[in-house]
Amino acid sequence: MKKGFKDCNKKSLFTIGEMANLFHMNLRTLRYYDERGILKPEYVDPQTNYRYYSTNQFERLNTIKYLRALDVSLEKIESFFDEKDVNTILSIFIEQRNDVIKKQIELSGIERKIANRIEQIETALSESYGIVVIKQLPQRKIVSLEENFSASDDLEPLIRNLSKDHNLDTAIFLGKVGVSIRQEDLIQERFSRFSSIFIIMEEEDNVNNCDHILPKGNYATVYYQGTHEEAAPYYTLLLNYIKESGFQISGNSVEITIIDDGITSNRNKFVTELQIPFK
Repeated sequence: MKKGFKDCNKKSLFTIGEMANLFHMNLRTLRYYDERGILKPEYVDPQTNYRYYSTNQFERLNTIKYLRALDVSLEKIESFFDEKDVNTILSIFIEQRNDVIKKQIELSGIERKIANRIEQIETALSESYGIVVIKQLPQRKIVSLEENFSASDDLEPLIRNLSKDHNLDTAIFLGKVGVSIRQEDLIQERFSRFSSIFIIMEEEDNVNNCDHILPKGNYATVYYQGTHEEAAPYYTLLLNYIKESGFQISGNSVEITIIDDGITSNRNKFVTELQIPFK
């Protein structure tokens, strides 16, 4: 027993600092637990307001630390102590396990989205710019806004309208916003006007109202350093390749700025990919 506490049933008492050291905690947490009422001190000195704890509270604090390590909320811990029973703790564990499974699914989706962005950016940085490459691309789901605009127009209002129309989370946009030129305009080599703006949807986006599809098939593609405003000569490059190879354009263009001012402030590092389907 510590000196001066003969009125505490001769129990060994520990200062809040000693308690914090024993359980590897900080003082603020113990004070907060006291304020919330889930771990009250055994004794509070009426003259100094110093908190003192006894061994009676060790088991309770161990339980709190264990449940917090499992990410159980303080609200649930409070409810457990209000009705301390094996069925109560079992229901907490079951609910917590379900929450963990849900978080695992969410984190797995986030990991795949990060992996996709890494691959996309690394590919854009390592490609030979200005070289035509034939790709067989899979079907891609998109949400699209059909509207005529030019390369010099501000795309942000259009993106906001597209987001609003489809209730999209703006966090999914990075590296996935594209614009398109109609097939007939491509044939006439009119590259100054776009016919639509779209966002490519990934499985992890959990968007069910995709209204259009970029069809799978063969695409003549090229990466170049620059933005939409600098695309015209690369459209010409692709069209000449398609014509000289004896192919025909089979749809609208796909133009995606992979690296732009959303990623870097250095315009010399901007990278855009053009894709034109052919048959």
